[in-house]
Amino acid sequence: MDFDNAFRIDPGSRVRLKDGDADRSPGADRAEGERRLAEDVERIRDAQHRLFAEGTRSLLVVLQGMDAAGKDGTIRHVFGPTNPQGVRVAAFGKPTSNELAHDYLWRVHQRVPDRGHIGVFNRSHYEDVLIVRVLGLVPDEVWKRRYEHINAFERMLHDEGTAVLKFFLHVSAEEQLRRLLKRVTNPAKAWKYNAEDFTKRSRRPDYIEAYEDALSRCSTEHAPWYVIPADKKWYRNHAIARIVADRLEHMDPELPPLPEDGHAWREKFANGDD
Repeated sequence: MDFDNAFRIDPGSRVRLKDGDADRSPGADRAEGERRLAEDVERIRDAQHRLFAEGTRSLLVVLQGMDAAGKDGTIRHVFGPTNPQGVRVAAFGKPTSNELAHDYLWRVHQRVPDRGHIGVFNRSHYEDVLIVRVLGLVPDEVWKRRYEHINAFERMLHDEGTAVLKFFLHVSAEEQLRRLLKRVTNPAKAWKYNAEDFTKRSRRPDYIEAYEDALSRCSTEHAPWYVIPADKKWYRNHAIARIVADRLEHMDPELPPLPEDGHAWREKFANGDD
């Protein structure tokens, strides 16, 4: 199955998020999906090694979703097996006083991956057209002009050698509640409990509307958005791993050749010289 075409939002199209779409798993059953996930993780590991060695380009993966959509689980299953030297994860929570003293993209730009690295954003600059909008933290005219800022920012990253992939983990209201309730009934998950998650869930329609606008207005050829069904965790991981692996292989990073002075050492020891 071509996951890129199945879940990518075409530029200019209007997104409508439906709960029923969150439970879809087209193109694979669980056993096949988990097998292919393992294969794609290996592809990511290999490409990440070459990307790191090449050291001229990078990949930024943005993960967004409602609370309990599975951002942490995606990072663990898709990127956990890679070399930690070449992958950087950045989580964006409530801005600090220092971050608030700068423009809203300042803290984000500092966490963009270095050349040769894969960067994963757990939440991102999109919070400034999502939670900021829903809670009315800035006037409407302020967050409305940010779509244009964000598109220009991501275009700049692309032009400077950072490929951008953005995933909205689409979890249904029913599945989201089930996962949130586990945080108050399962001691192993109690550390994830945050009363604000339940409060925000009560405003789910407002967040869905904000996401629909952000996905519609900010999916571009150079930085596409993908809506990933996330009710089934195995399918979420499978789909994202496939898209990431395909993009890295399309980038086709190359191992650099042996420097000239290395050839002399190779010849020296090939001739048996000590």
